[in-house]
Amino acid sequence: MEGGTIRGWETADYLFSQDALCPDTKRIYSSRDYLFNKVTVFHSCLLSACEKRRSFQSVCVGHYVLPPYSVQEEVRNAVGRLIWECDDIQGSETFSDDSENEHSDRATSESISEESPIGQQCGVLTMHPSCNMVTGFVDIGSLPNRGVCFGDRPSSTGRLRQFVPHTVECPVSLLHKSDMDLDNLSVVLHSQKDLRLEQRPIPEPGPNDVLLQMHSVGICGSDVHYWQNGRIGDFVLKKPMVLGHEASGTVLKVGSAVKHLQMGDRVAIEPGVPREMDEFFKNGRYNLSPTIFFCATPPDDGNLSRYYTHNANFCYKLPDNLTFEEGALIEPLSVGIHACRRAGVTLGSIVLICGAGPIGLVSLLVAKAMGASKVAITDLSLERLSMAKELGADFTVTVAKEDSPQSLAQTVGDLLGAPPTMTIECTGVESSVQTAIYATQSGGVVVLVGLGKEMVTVPLVNAAAREVDIRGVFRYCNTWPMAIAMLASGKVNVKPLVTHRFPLEQALQAFETTKQGIGIKVMLKCDKNDQHA
Repeated sequence: MEGGTIRGWETADYLFSQDALCPDTKRIYSSRDYLFNKVTVFHSCLLSACEKRRSFQSVCVGHYVLPPYSVQEEVRNAVGRLIWECDDIQGSETFSDDSENEHSDRATSESISEESPIGQQCGVLTMHPSCNMVTGFVDIGSLPNRGVCFGDRPSSTGRLRQFVPHTVECPVSLLHKSDMDLDNLSVVLHSQKDLRLEQRPIPEPGPNDVLLQMHSVGICGSDVHYWQNGRIGDFVLKKPMVLGHEASGTVLKVGSAVKHLQMGDRVAIEPGVPREMDEFFKNGRYNLSPTIFFCATPPDDGNLSRYYTHNANFCYKLPDNLTFEEGALIEPLSVGIHACRRAGVTLGSIVLICGAGPIGLVSLLVAKAMGASKVAITDLSLERLSMAKELGADFTVTVAKEDSPQSLAQTVGDLLGAPPTMTIECTGVESSVQTAIYATQSGGVVVLVGLGKEMVTVPLVNAAAREVDIRGVFRYCNTWPMAIAMLASGKVNVKPLVTHRFPLEQALQAFETTKQGIGIKVMLKCDKNDQHA
């Protein structure tokens, strides 16, 4: 476990006993790693919580070690006293792990004995919901050679003997805001082409919400479109808006009504949350609700920030074998799932995908996972087609600007050995939509995923005469459980899609990289203490 340094009292031992919450886990944790300025001591319930979070970072505050913010719910309302015992009374013995339980009982009985001055109340430590740090110093004059340390100075060299749960508050506790309260760096779009990094207040979760420490957020084409154009269709930017909707993070705080999540859970975020139980919600198509909240769609803020609150019912726990980046990529993967569902992809399907960008590639992955026997994919970019081949495409078609939709349709049919039974169009480009209709076999389905111009010219009579169904796709619904299952089982691998990573502080450079079409998926890392996947 990594922690802060301990200066001048390397032989210190800790007893962190929270009887009220965890009566069965009281014990001493001691280690000679103190000699190397490493803190390896924690109450066992906190160790378990840290393991869940896959993080062992802690904050050393003077001579008391606080757990990372994400696991402080375990002790958030605890009030106790720190008792400092001098070396001239108790020596400098260091206890080994083998004797921790035996010594725990002895230390507890000694330190709270009424005959012993150590058992007298010397001061208290109070945890506060909005605080992560405790400082201050108190000298107890009535106890010779003893004192209570709440800050950077001990009364004398010695060791901390016990943290004793208590029930009253004491004004000697000095509470200070942690760095978290000062840093909620966010990527905010103020107007067309005016993208800024700025600090925003950390929100408090409502009863049904969770506060998240954001970890990985992917940049979507829609984010770039809003940045460059200030609008997408009828969604027009009218006030500053935080971008970002492909995201994952860690639960820091849960609302009073939340039961299925707890502090330390790693979650993937579904960005669309119905605001009311309308007919669309009741029939399972909540994505079509006209009043739905959706991250980074005007006027709703997104989650490209250090801290963000979201409806807990639309936060999904990540299995241990999935990374934060995979959790963030569930959002684009969900588009592919919804598109393949709308197309009716099943065992033996022959599929054409127009466009090998991120959405085209996840549609390819899903189509193959759903049983498609042959998948062809088109694009202008040889690099992206090469990625498609690596991800399982059976055929790739390089598009030239001078190619006619009819000739491309013929090329696709020749490669597949027959016209595709369904086509998933992911570009929104007019000529590509035309190709999709011409290429699809009679009685087949064309699914329109890409968003282009509001008015386009398409061979509608051709589609009608051949009974080619044209179906729209608007985001997704009911896809996160399937996406998580696909990823956790190994049936789908989205890791190769991430080609660039930037810390949140370099968000403007990351957006420029995406705008230039470099790579596939650009990922922003929002947790400054964890820049890994």
